Amino acid sequence: MHDRGGKLLRCAVYTRKSSEEGLEQSFNSLHAQREACEAYVLSQKHEGWQLVPTAYDDGGWSGGSMERPGLKQLLADVGAGLVDIIVVYKVDRLTRSLADFAKMVELFDAKSTSFVSVTQAFNTTSSMGRLTLNVLLYFAQFEREVTGERIRDKIAASKAKGLWMGGQVPLGYEPAGRTLTVNEAQAEQVRWLYQRYLKLKAVDALVEDAYAAGLRSKQRAGGGKGKITRGSMYRILSSPLYVGEIPHGRKRYAGQHPAIVERKLYDQVQAVLTANRRKTIDGSKAGPSAMLAGLVYTADGVRFTSTHTRKGKRTYRYYATPVGTPEPQRMRVPAAELEKLVVGTIVDKLGTAEAIAGDLIGCEDLPAALASAAMLVAKLRRGDPVSKRALATNLINRLTIGEGSVTIELRLTAIDEGLNHETLTILAPATIGRRKASLALIVGDKRDAQPDAAMIALVARARSWFEDLRSGAVPSLAALAAREGIKPVQVKRTLPHAFLRPELVTIVVEGGELASAQLGFPVRLATSTA
Repeated sequence: MHDRGGKLLRCAVYTRKSSEEGLEQSFNSLHAQREACEAYVLSQKHEGWQLVPTAYDDGGWSGGSMERPGLKQLLADVGAGLVDIIVVYKVDRLTRSLADFAKMVELFDAKSTSFVSVTQAFNTTSSMGRLTLNVLLYFAQFEREVTGERIRDKIAASKAKGLWMGGQVPLGYEPAGRTLTVNEAQAEQVRWLYQRYLKLKAVDALVEDAYAAGLRSKQRAGGGKGKITRGSMYRILSSPLYVGEIPHGRKRYAGQHPAIVERKLYDQVQAVLTANRRKTIDGSKAGPSAMLAGLVYTADGVRFTSTHTRKGKRTYRYYATPVGTPEPQRMRVPAAELEKLVVGTIVDKLGTAEAIAGDLIGCEDLPAALASAAMLVAKLRRGDPVSKRALATNLINRLTIGEGSVTIELRLTAIDEGLNHETLTILAPATIGRRKASLALIVGDKRDAQPDAAMIALVARARSWFEDLRSGAVPSLAALAAREGIKPVQVKRTLPHAFLRPELVTIVVEGGELASAQLGFPVRLATSTA
């Protein structure tokens, strides 16, 4: 691959260790790898090999992903033509994935870069070296997959014996090795929640009652006790742990821990939960299907509700803050536009291995996790409204609509059960504003090139009405409303548009879009009176 006739060959040493254990030592695994590789480079000095000073080290990074800082720097330097030979202690230090290695080889070939493993006596300068490398990579990937299968099989076998395999300790229990013991004080709280739910038949009401009664969530490591959230309440009411069972997938096994809730009470609660779910899905409770119902919040923690209005034969769906919400926090968002933004953002993140792999480092089987993410993407793209709603409830922990962005918090357990309680946060630039005098979710910096005739007419009408009031042509808002044949509240909603700053009027005339923050008053006031 190289003409070695007197040419210096720049050699880069790459080292990696999967765990952070022992990295604090003065001489650790990374140092041992580097020392062996540097000795090998020195032994090839007669071939023109010369060590580059840059250290490409990844301590505590899995070989199943390319999202590693040291590897990224190495590949960038290869791409820039700064490296001729890559030296590693073993091939699996560079990668354990055949797909990732294929991408690297493509770059190495394009830049005439060789790859050498010190302990496995081959390099990629020959066809036999490439064959040997591919065989080794197959075994490396096989080893990782077999390890993942063994772990999953061990967990399944342990749960079948009724053992508790760790995770978040449920309210009412304390861990005791591979089982749970009853915390009687908390157990009484759990029984109260079950009995109270049968009376209220609504989780939201139960959350408020529990908070008023002084019930708090279980204290977690590194945190304190807080209000039992809606999601946590659902998990408490539906967990089979409380009747002495251990869940594993769709199966349940008799647990070695004692039950807290009587079977009859548990079954009654499940029946009510199921009935309420059916009401939500078939629209008898929330109206038109709302994929994100119960998941959307303001930056101040106010939860949106699903609502809709009808105009003629058309139905307009929204997510809105509840009636009585203070004016600064009051918001209403077009449901279809928010759902489209959320689905598109999630699909973009989960749809490509390069985008999501770095967030799945903690999973035991990365290929399986990537396949799971791809399956979720397919369901989001092609699923019916009911399945999308169920998928959103399982995948999305919370959506927060802030100033200029929508924050999407995902539960990674929906992708891989081993990522216990880990979340992924995605930021989608978006603003609530106006488009053609209608409420809209403005994504990014997109603009409509056509002048907004409806908004221009609204501003002109507001200025005309204000001049009539100022000059005394009409004595009051009520008189103005009577003259125009509309309600006084419509006059109040229109008049603020008379005071738009000149630069905002220019945006309207040029076809731009205004957000409520630019208008200086809530978007809900910006309603056409036509």
